[in-house]
Amino acid sequence: MENVLLTPELRELITNNDTTALYELLENEHPVKIAEWLSEFEPEEIRRALSVLPPQHQASVLINFDDDLQVNVVMTLSRGEASRLFTAMPHDDRADLFQILSEEQQEELLPSLAHAEREDIRKLASYPEGSTGAVMTSDYVTLPPDITAVKALEKIRLQAPDKETIYYAYVIDEARRLIGFISLKDLILAKPYSKVEDLMQREVIYSKVSDDQEETARKIQKYNLIAIPVTNGGDALVGIVTHDDALDIITQEHTEDMEKFMAIAGSHESAAYMKTSSWEHFKNRGVWVFVLAILGLVSGMIVQSFENMLVQFAILVAFMPMLAAAGGNTGSQSASLIVRALALNEVTPKDILKILFKELQVAILLGLLLGLMAFGRVYIFSGNTSIPDGFSLNLVGFAIAVALALQVLSATLFGAVLPLIAAKMKWDPAVVASPALATIVDITGLLIYFTTVTLILGL
Repeated sequence: MENVLLTPELRELITNNDTTALYELLENEHPVKIAEWLSEFEPEEIRRALSVLPPQHQASVLINFDDDLQVNVVMTLSRGEASRLFTAMPHDDRADLFQILSEEQQEELLPSLAHAEREDIRKLASYPEGSTGAVMTSDYVTLPPDITAVKALEKIRLQAPDKETIYYAYVIDEARRLIGFISLKDLILAKPYSKVEDLMQREVIYSKVSDDQEETARKIQKYNLIAIPVTNGGDALVGIVTHDDALDIITQEHTEDMEKFMAIAGSHESAAYMKTSSWEHFKNRGVWVFVLAILGLVSGMIVQSFENMLVQFAILVAFMPMLAAAGGNTGSQSASLIVRALALNEVTPKDILKILFKELQVAILLGLLLGLMAFGRVYIFSGNTSIPDGFSLNLVGFAIAVALALQVLSATLFGAVLPLIAAKMKWDPAVVASPALATIVDITGLLIYFTTVTLILGL
């Protein structure tokens, strides 16, 4: 509601070029809120609104726009304005923005940046997508081990205005190898002339530039860190990943897992639904839907091959939806738990026997529960159902109950084992979890159902 009320006022101030009123309106607002207000405006209008703010504040607003809008706003800037804005941006955010610019825009921008900024952007932009190096920032505080606490605080005070976080300072040797870290709190509470090497923590939780970004984010989450240092192959400190970046990574990975879990292809960007065209949505979803529909024809062929049995025992048809639902639900439950456990490194493919034993116990209990329910349904509510001579309703009910229990058993084990096999093969476990799992469970479930009934009834 606030955004709706402010939009006309903001547009009027921008149109009238009332820089004083614009500054008074925006100067004390949070960058995220300003970004929300301006996201509906044209790039040129956004440029004019941001021009009243200091470069640091402009940068904080810009990084909260989506990627396309960031690029469009940068395209409206002069070379000098773009240079000042890039210089003021957090190192990791400006590297991300630089990567999504066109080659022509990159070549136009680079000469206007200072040598240090150019090299920093090139270095951060060189790491592979999805790696820790691609999401880290080179914006951190370092200390030598041989200075006193009071000197360390003076050094941090000088570095603080240009750093993203100063709560941790990382202690490095002459070769920039990471040898420890110290918190700002510890420095403040320390005796003034204590040496940093005597105060620092030597056991450092860190990541490598080549580590998967999700693994690094999970470390930050697991150890409740504000930031985690990142080293290269020579153990030299090259960057840090902060907790806010970790939150973005976890959100992105969760989005990717959820979409893969539902067989949706594409880039799996967070908050990308509205800016993705209907045609792109169709391409991302259509291939898997088509493939799975073809596989679904197998289910129809199985049903058709048992047509004579269904004519004789019409009651079997009534339990086919329950069979499909029970298999799909139990399989998806099992797969969801295993995919999550794999993502959190709670289990590995080596644990397959332990996992299958645990899931087998659960599946037996679920199978007994649903089997008894199915038999009760037949016994209580199907007294008037027509049954061929030579067969009893109780025997038919028993056959249905056994088939349903076996379906639950197989679906649960399939749900557990497929993600483990995918992880072992270095595939994404979420891809095979669902709806690929649902299709497999449907096919095997029908085979189990009709085969079990055939054997028990002696057909």
